[in-house]
Amino acid sequence: MKDIKITARRQKIELVSIAVCVCLAILTNVHAILKYNGQWSELYTSIGFTLVFAAVLYGVWTILRLLLWMLLSLGRKKQK
Repeated sequence: MKDIKITARRQKIELVSIAVCVCLAILTNVHAILKYNGQWSELYTSIGFTLVFAAVLYGVWTILRLLLWMLLSLGRKKQK
């Protein structure tokens, strides 16, 4: 069985992607607090929902990247 090696560059890219998704989820939470005049304590009391939303964002982002990679790889095969 082959070992799968993940490069340091790929690890950094994934960490940045996860960090961006978490930041977007927190900013969405802040926007909702401001828009609906909520209490600021909701920022940390709803951290579980925020992290779940960040995971969903990361999943959608990953699916979009996979689809783009598949389309690009099909285009390269047709050129050969």
